[in-house]
Amino acid sequence: MRAYVMTLFPEMVESTLHTSITGRAMDEGLLELHCVNIRDFSQDKHNRVDDYPFGGGAGMVIEAQPVYDCYRHIREEIGHDCPVIALSPKGRTFTQPIAKELAVNEDLIFLCGHYEGIDQRVLDAIVTDYISIGDYVLTGGELAACVVIDCVSRLIPGVLGNDDSASAESFENDLLEYPQYTRPEEWNGRKVPEILLSGNHRLVDEWRLEQSISRTRESRPDMLERALPGLRRSLSNRLRRKLLKPEENCDKIS
Repeated sequence: MRAYVMTLFPEMVESTLHTSITGRAMDEGLLELHCVNIRDFSQDKHNRVDDYPFGGGAGMVIEAQPVYDCYRHIREEIGHDCPVIALSPKGRTFTQPIAKELAVNEDLIFLCGHYEGIDQRVLDAIVTDYISIGDYVLTGGELAACVVIDCVSRLIPGVLGNDDSASAESFENDLLEYPQYTRPEEWNGRKVPEILLSGNHRLVDEWRLEQSISRTRESRPDMLERALPGLRRSLSNRLRRKLLKPEENCDKIS
């Protein structure tokens, strides 16, 4: 997958994503990151890309022309249409299903706003989708772009090394991930659950599912409600009785 980021601060994105799993994915050729500086497309002799908003108000607005020229440069390099995603509080709240939706694309373009925003006319001209990572204020779209790219890249085959890792993580199947343990078997008087040391993979898998359901029930009951139809379909009668509460085991939840 190739991710193109239109930004005034490419170093923010590059320094974040050129590390850890995404950094290794780039080294292995599974992910390409191209940060394109909007300022490089300014027609102002001082490379200025913003101006005061019409109608007055605080702050500065990024002009349409450099953003559009930056987009055209990327579009010509790619050679075909692809999603252009603006990171914005007006967008869809980012979730794992949206990450899966984006992960099927060979190319993605991300537009990072700054200051008081971007001239609406260029947004109307080039943006195909708006995504928000939550209801809070950031200085710009760069950190949000990093969040989306990190999440999507984990779904690219080979990035995690073990493709089972992605399918077992929180938010897959609308369940939070089960607790994890490693050596030593006892630390500060706290022991690893015996079942994980048993070598019985069927019982381990059953315990992990039980823990996922319990965690989700306690911390994210909204997620569990979404997961219940699938659990009722996939679990055996024995596991349904063991892992689900009576009211959760019904075909309809009131």
